[in-house]
Amino acid sequence: MKKLIKDGVSDVFSWANLKVEKLNEKEKVIELIKKLYPVLTDRKLVRFGPKGDGGYLIPDDIDGIEACFSPGVGNLSGFEKDCFKNGMEVFLADKSVNSPEGNNDEFNFIKKFIGPISNDSYITMDDWVLSSLNSKNSDLLLQMDIEGYEYSTILNMSNALLKRFRIVVIEFHSLNKLWDKEFFNIVSLVFEKLLHHHTCLHIHPNNCCGISNLKGIEIPKVAEFTFIRNNRINKREPQINFPHLLDFDCVEEKKTIVLPKAWYSVNNN
Repeated sequence: MKKLIKDGVSDVFSWANLKVEKLNEKEKVIELIKKLYPVLTDRKLVRFGPKGDGGYLIPDDIDGIEACFSPGVGNLSGFEKDCFKNGMEVFLADKSVNSPEGNNDEFNFIKKFIGPISNDSYITMDDWVLSSLNSKNSDLLLQMDIEGYEYSTILNMSNALLKRFRIVVIEFHSLNKLWDKEFFNIVSLVFEKLLHHHTCLHIHPNNCCGISNLKGIEIPKVAEFTFIRNNRINKREPQINFPHLLDFDCVEEKKTIVLPKAWYSVNNN
């Protein structure tokens, strides 16, 4: 990981350290959260996938997206089916399963994990996309749920590829560990990289794992984030209504978790 950061995102790392070096621990966490305040744009949110786990909110801006890349295959493929129904090629990857659920003819599947290297078990996002599509400039959609590997995967992704993703949906794990200095530095780099060309539209806490409350700040342990590329936004204002009408619990038998107010602001300041 140290070599990955040094070789791939050293400039971002230096900038992030300069930005927060004079802040105390709590202030650093608050500043990071503020950067992620969701915004309301001229593009309404729609739901792809089921009412529950495996369904996500995305902006209604899918026309012209060539393909959906969805690393991490679960028991349901409703999100990917909706992408397919809307004219996208669908690519899935996961070494822990033999095939995706449902009609396999709809999907292109490789039995590998997505991660920061390419070998017999893993493949990087850049290598995966390069080996899957002939086009070099088309818009894409990314939906990622890879149980903690999202951090190293995003850091290792080229900026050229990241910019191709018009819409990005990622489930981020272990957010309650933001109080750990080393983990905070890595997460900060990941979000700085995403926010360079994208804007957060929506955050939905996964009610699987609860909320951490430390130093007066509530942090969902696992949360689904939706981003849109900045050049797709014509206007923006603070998004202050949570949960969204299209949000549903990921786990039916567990308590509903509403996005804590620390993650958005009426005044967005």
